[in-house]
Amino acid sequence: MTQKRIFITGTAGFIGYHLSQILLAADHLVAGFDGMTDYYDVGLKRSRVAMLRQNENFRTTEAMLEDMDSLTKAISEFIMAHSSIRKVNRKQVPGPGSTSTWAPTCCASM
Repeated sequence: MTQKRIFITGTAGFIGYHLSQILLAADHLVAGFDGMTDYYDVGLKRSRVAMLRQNENFRTTEAMLEDMDSLTKAISEFIMAHSSIRKVNRKQVPGPGSTSTWAPTCCASM
């Protein structure tokens, strides 16, 4: 298998962390990007990133997706897997149901 360079958002979260582990185990280069928001335990998130950092094929950037300078620098030359989410107000995401929903965060196309 050819080694890939893969950029993953939300690497401190459940999905991003486990996806990173799988890709690192397959000997791919992984660049993580996470804002370390306090939606849930930031200590848990930091522990996950610390475990990923033990692999020499992992690097990380701590910044929000809205920080275009950090995002542009981190994403160069990588395939992107966007796995971060943010709880938003239903007024921002129209549709039936409760007053809140889960929606992917957004970023401008490069």
